[in-house]
Amino acid sequence: MPRPGLDHNEQDKAGEILREDREIYLLLGTDQLKEAAIRFDKSLEAIPADMDTWSRAAVLTGRAVIAWRLGRIPLALELAAEGWADIDSEPPSGARAANAMGQLGYLLNSIGHLRAAEPMLRAALDTARAGGDVVELGVALQRLGGGLTLWAMNLPPAEAMPMFAEGRALLAEGLALDKTSAQTDRTLLGAYSSALVGCGEFEAGEKAALETLEVGRATGDRWCIAVGNWVLSIVRRLQGNLVEARTYASNALRNIEMINDVPLVQRFSADLADICAQLNDFAGEATALRRNVRARTTAMSIMQEGLGLALEQRRFAIQAQRLATVAQEAAVRDPLTGLTNRLGLERSAPDVLANAAATGTTPWLIVIDVDWFKEINDDAGHAVGDSALREIAELLRGECRTGDLVARWAGDEFIVLLVGEGQLGLAVAERIRAAVDRHDWRSRLGPARRPTVSVGVASGRGSLEHLFAAADTALYLAKRNGRNRVEWPDLDQAMSPPR
Repeated sequence: MPRPGLDHNEQDKAGEILREDREIYLLLGTDQLKEAAIRFDKSLEAIPADMDTWSRAAVLTGRAVIAWRLGRIPLALELAAEGWADIDSEPPSGARAANAMGQLGYLLNSIGHLRAAEPMLRAALDTARAGGDVVELGVALQRLGGGLTLWAMNLPPAEAMPMFAEGRALLAEGLALDKTSAQTDRTLLGAYSSALVGCGEFEAGEKAALETLEVGRATGDRWCIAVGNWVLSIVRRLQGNLVEARTYASNALRNIEMINDVPLVQRFSADLADICAQLNDFAGEATALRRNVRARTTAMSIMQEGLGLALEQRRFAIQAQRLATVAQEAAVRDPLTGLTNRLGLERSAPDVLANAAATGTTPWLIVIDVDWFKEINDDAGHAVGDSALREIAELLRGECRTGDLVARWAGDEFIVLLVGEGQLGLAVAERIRAAVDRHDWRSRLGPARRPTVSVGVASGRGSLEHLFAAADTALYLAKRNGRNRVEWPDLDQAMSPPR
């Protein structure tokens, strides 16, 4: 039976928080749920922003355990998920890393997610050993050793025995440590008593269980009282003393219900029902089964809440992903025209050019500059000029194919990057020029001078920069030769710098 332990004497803010949370957990263990809930609510207000990763993970997972024990399932799962994200963010090192992983492993075990719980508890133990912190090592040994013992009880004997033996060894190691906390010592002892019985050492197991029961009563620790009674019920049942076994099992169930340890409530109530059935105590069996059903219903409710929370988190993740996608698209989109901007073109062009090279097709780069645009702005104003640019963008879209890359490069300059055979690039460039030339601009520009475009075209193998240098040189020729025309020099002869 793994039981969580929290960090010990630290002189920093995180240490103070962890000590406070440990005190809250101790209240849970002594059936002071109301006081624990009040202090827990207050403690949630304090998580310093400057806390290091492992301290933060330890606080989050520790509070997840407390929330779980208080029955606040959505909060427990949310805190655990956040702590788990911190745990995954960097290699573990130190007592707080061991603490955080151990707390998470304990919670995963309580949820029934054993496939994730066992490796997490083993990692916590390895980290505790490497860190050399005696208190955290004792806690880690108890968590894993107790977990192995409890899991083994649900297995066939041949599979269970190695697990019992490993659990027994780990718990014995923990009991042999010096300077662990009193709480760790008694939880180690309680788990050790069950491991001994699992290994067939009934006399030693009974002795350890009686000691656990005694120390539990002395400290008011309901978990120890419950476990001590439970182990004694197992021993008496094996000895054939079913009446005493029933008494011990009933005491175990009553005490574990007081501290709301749902997995152990399920286990203890099932055992009590079996003992009552052997005694033909049908009323006792029915009562135990009702308590078992109630615990299983609680477990099912926990699962449903967990699934609901997971669905909500997935929904939020999808929404965040969509927002991120929108933000990424906005970063490469020109807000005035809706075309791809310069950044978008520079990001997409290498893929277009690589695909052209791989398929043996010809890339074409078309550079378009609006003629007389300064005069349009001066005569009609910038708002009208912007309207003209939007109209030209629409004309460009109309003359290009869906897969062609159409971009606003800067100001009144546009670029089209496309792939195709023959004289495709020249044909598209001429269609663009003609579309702008014959467009009816009166509704947008009124008496202002209507725009035309000068177009430079380049084709052939090369980088975006190589193609742009050639097309820009061609654009310079179009401007020099009278505007409203298309020019296309040979790429290899067009290496002069852009105008």
